[in-house]
Amino acid sequence: MTRLHGFTLIETRTLAELNAEAALYRHDTTGAELLSITSDDENKVFGITFRTPPTDSTGIAHILEHSVLCGSRKYSLKAPFVELLKGSLQTFLNAMTYPDKTIYPVASTNLRDFYNLVDVYLDSVLQPLITPDILRQEGWHYELPEGLDGPLAYSGVVFNEMKGAYASPDSLLFRAIQQSLFPDTTYGVDSGGNPANILDLHYPQFKAFHETYYHPSNARVFFYGDDPTEERLRLMNTAFSGFTRQPVTSTIALQQPFTAPKRIVRSFPAAEGSANRHMVTVNWMLHEPVDVELGLALGILEHLLLGSAAAPLRRALIDSGLGEGMTGSGFNDLQQSIFTTGLKGVSAEHVDTVADLIVATLARIADGGIEPSMVEASLNTIEFRLRENNTGGYPRGLSLMMRALDTWLYDGDPFAPLAFEAPLAAVKARLAADPRWFETLIGDLLVANQHRVTVVLAPDTEQGEREALAERERLAREYTACTRADLEQIAADAARLKAMQEASDPPERLALLPSLTRADLEPQIRIVPGRELSIAGVRTIHAELFTNGIVYLDLGLNLHTLPQELLPYINLFCRALLETGTAHATVAEFTQRIGRSTGGIGVSPYTAALRDQSVASAWLFMRGKATLANVPELLAIMNEVLRTARLDNRERFRQIVLESKVSSEAGLVPGGHTVVASRLRAQFSEADWAAEQIGGVSYLLMLRQLVAQLDNDWPSVLAALEAIRTHLVRRGALVVNVTADAPTFAAVEPALKTFLAALPAGEAPAAVWQPHRASAPEGFSIPAQVNYVGKGANLYQHGFVRHGSALVVTRYLRTSYLWDKVRVQGGAYGGFSVFDINAGTFGYLSYRDPNVLATLDIYDRTGDFLRNLRLNDQELTRALIGAISDLDSYQLPDARGFTAALRRINGVTDDERQRLRDEVLSTTEGHFHAFAAALDAVRDNGWVTILGGEAALTAAVAARPGLMTVTRLL
Repeated sequence: MTRLHGFTLIETRTLAELNAEAALYRHDTTGAELLSITSDDENKVFGITFRTPPTDSTGIAHILEHSVLCGSRKYSLKAPFVELLKGSLQTFLNAMTYPDKTIYPVASTNLRDFYNLVDVYLDSVLQPLITPDILRQEGWHYELPEGLDGPLAYSGVVFNEMKGAYASPDSLLFRAIQQSLFPDTTYGVDSGGNPANILDLHYPQFKAFHETYYHPSNARVFFYGDDPTEERLRLMNTAFSGFTRQPVTSTIALQQPFTAPKRIVRSFPAAEGSANRHMVTVNWMLHEPVDVELGLALGILEHLLLGSAAAPLRRALIDSGLGEGMTGSGFNDLQQSIFTTGLKGVSAEHVDTVADLIVATLARIADGGIEPSMVEASLNTIEFRLRENNTGGYPRGLSLMMRALDTWLYDGDPFAPLAFEAPLAAVKARLAADPRWFETLIGDLLVANQHRVTVVLAPDTEQGEREALAERERLAREYTACTRADLEQIAADAARLKAMQEASDPPERLALLPSLTRADLEPQIRIVPGRELSIAGVRTIHAELFTNGIVYLDLGLNLHTLPQELLPYINLFCRALLETGTAHATVAEFTQRIGRSTGGIGVSPYTAALRDQSVASAWLFMRGKATLANVPELLAIMNEVLRTARLDNRERFRQIVLESKVSSEAGLVPGGHTVVASRLRAQFSEADWAAEQIGGVSYLLMLRQLVAQLDNDWPSVLAALEAIRTHLVRRGALVVNVTADAPTFAAVEPALKTFLAALPAGEAPAAVWQPHRASAPEGFSIPAQVNYVGKGANLYQHGFVRHGSALVVTRYLRTSYLWDKVRVQGGAYGGFSVFDINAGTFGYLSYRDPNVLATLDIYDRTGDFLRNLRLNDQELTRALIGAISDLDSYQLPDARGFTAALRRINGVTDDERQRLRDEVLSTTEGHFHAFAAALDAVRDNGWVTILGGEAALTAAVAARPGLMTVTRLL
C-alpha cells in the first residue's frame, strides 16, 4: 500500500479518453479523499468540495459560501477573494452553492499563481473568520437609514441577490420543480435562500454549519493538470494538519417514490397584461440513482427528445401552438435524476392541455418508436462532444471535476463518469441488441413512473406589491418590538459594520497574501501562427493549430452590407437558416443530417468597434466543426443552408419569433445588467448601436410588433428575410477562417475551393448606417424589487486619449472602489466598470441592486476616489497582473483560432497588440490620477440607463426630476 505525505493510495486508473493518469487517495488522519488527474494541460485546476445539505431555506449554505472568502486565520483581510481577483493570472476563480454541495474551484496556467490560489482558498474554507459582522454583510442585517426614529430596513448581499432570483419566473419555476419532487429531503428546501427565510438566519446556527460540514472529513479534493502529484499531496497534508477525523453526517437521504402523480400551482410577480404567461412543466424523479451507463444513455435520450428542432417531444410542444417557448431542462443530475419539460407563455385555459400533451406524447413515442436516423444523429452528437471535450471558456479540469462529483459526492466511483469509452460501447451494444431500448427507457422511467409532478407557475400582478408590503409590515412589527436600547444596538452594529467595510487593510496584512511579481509576467504577446490567402477570390484565414483531427470552419458574412432597417431581423435570420428546413429536406431530416455528420453548426452575429473609425465591424458567422473525413459533408450542409433554407416556412418562423420573444423577456430579470449595458453603450458607438438593434431592448420591442405582423403582413416579413440572404450570401461579402494544423488544412483546401466557387459572385458594398438613439436617459420598469443601474459616456469625445492604462484602472475599480461601495456597503450583488478601448465607451453597471440614486452617487464620486488614491508597488503590481490576466484569457484551440481571425478581420496587428501590452505594463499611479478627469466627464455628461422596479424608478425621478423617462418593459 503506497503512502506519501500523509495520504494512502486507494486506486489508480489510466484515462485513455483524456490522455491522463488518475489516482484516488485518502488522507490518513482526516479521511479526506483526493482525486488527482495528471495530464499535459497547462490550465491547472484545484477544487475542494463539501457536502452541505441544508435543512431550511435560510440560505445558510449560500451565505457561508460568500462568507468564508471574507478573511481567514492566515489571511485576515477584508476580502482575500477580491485581492486574488485584483492580482492573479487565474483562469477561473469562484465558488458555487448547489442544492447538496458547495464547491471552491480555482484554475491558472501559471504554476506559482496556481499554488498561491490553492493556499488562500484552503485557508479560507478551513480557517475562516466568519464573524457576526461578516454574516451581517453577506447575509442580512438591519439598518436605520433615517435614524433611531425609524423605519427599519434590511440589507445584505445574498438577501438582495435572492430578491433578484425570486423575481425571475424561470428561477422560481426551477425551485418549485425541485422542491415538489423532493418534499422529504434536503432538495425540498432552497439552498440559495428564500429572502423571507434568510431573515431567520442567526449567527449561532451559521457558525455551527461551518463547524459541522467544512471539515476535511467531509471534503473531496480535486487536482488536474501538469503540476506534480507529490506537491499536491504535500500541500493538502499541510492544510489538513491540526485536524483529526470527525464523524460528519452529511449523507443525502433518498426521496421515497410517490404512489400517484401530483399537481401544484405557484405564482410569480408579473406586470399588467401577463394573463397568457403561465409556465407549465411535467416533472419526474427517477426512483434510484443511475449508474454511469444509464446516465450516458439518459444524456442521449434527452437530446433525442428535446435537444434539436427535430426532437419529437420538442416538436410536439412547439407545433401545438399552446405556448410561446420551451421551458424545463431535460434530465438533471441530483442524487436521484429528474426529467423536466414544458412550455412557457401558456394561457390559463391551456395549462392542463399542455400537461396532458407531454404525457401523451411520451406514451406515443414509447409505443410508436423513434426513427433509427434520429437515434444515430443523437448518438453521434453526444459522442462527438465526449471526444472533443470542448468546454469553451470553462477549464477542462473543472468540467471533469463536476462529472466526477456526479458519483463521488454520493460515495460512488469518481473514475466512472470520466472513462466514457466502456459505457459508450455498452450503450451501443444495448442499442444493437435492442433497437427499441430508448423506447423502453421512456416507458419505464417516465410513462409508467408515478413520481410525477405537474408544476404550474401562474402570473400574479399583485404579488410584487404584496411581497413588498409583507416586508414593510414585518419591519414595522420588528421596529415596534424594539426597545430604545435595541435600536441603539442596531445603529451601533450598522456603524461598526460600515466602519469595517470602509477601513483599508493594513499594508502588513496585505503583504502576507501570496502574489506574483512583475517578473512573472510575460512581456511579449502570444501570437497564433497563421496566414492569409485567397481561395476562389475569397479572403481566407488559416489559424495553424493542433486540433486533434477536428476541423473548425468559420464563414463570416458581412452585415455591414445590409440596410439598417434589416438589422433587427438578424437573430431571427440566424435561427431560420438552421430551423426551417431546406429545399431538399424537412426540418427534422436536415437536423438529423447535421447530427449524423458533424460536431454541430451554429450561426450568430458579431459586432465590434474599430480603432479610430466610426464604422463598425459587423458580421454574421456560421461556425461548424467536423472530423477531416466529414468536411465535404459539412461544406455541403453549409451550402444547402445558405442557398436553400426555407425562409418561407411561415409557421416555423412564427414559432422562432415567439420563442425569441419569450426568451428575451425571461432574460430581463436574471440578465438585467447586460440589458442595461447594451442599451447604454448603444448611445456611443455604431457597433454597440447595431448590437442593441440585433439583441437588446429594441429587438424585444420589434419582436412584440412582429408577432402581429406575421398575421397581417407576412409578405413584408418574408421579403426582409430574403433581402438579408441576397445581400449576405455572395463571395464579395464573405471571409473564411479555418483552424487546423497545416496538413489538415491542405487536405481541406480543395473541397473549400469548390464550395466557395459555387456561391453567388458579386460585390458587396458597405451600407451607410445612421443610428437613431434615445432622446433622453431611460428607465425601464420590470416586476422586481432590485435594480440594474447604468451610467456611461464616450471618453474619447471628452478628451481622453487612448492608452492601455485605462484597462488597468477600469479593472481595478471593479475590484476595489465599486466592489466596496456598490456591493459590500450598498448591498448589491455586483458593481462593475467596463471600458471598450476601441470605441472609447466607459460604463458603470450594478447587478441586483437595492438602490438607484445612492448607486449613481457612488459612480459620480469615482473621480475623487482616483485622485486621492495612493498605491504602493505591491498594489500597483497586482493591478497590472489582473489586467494582463484579462488580456491573456485562456482559450482552447478553436477559440484561439477564431480570436486570431477576428483580429485580422478588424485590422488589429500584432504590433498594435504589443503596444497595448507595453502600455498596460508601464501603468503608474499617475495614470490612475489622470483617469479621474475622464470619469469626471462621465459624472457631468454621462448617460443614465436603469432597469428596475417601478416603485424604485418612480421614487428616483421624484427625488431627482429629469433623471430619466420611465417606460414599462415587462
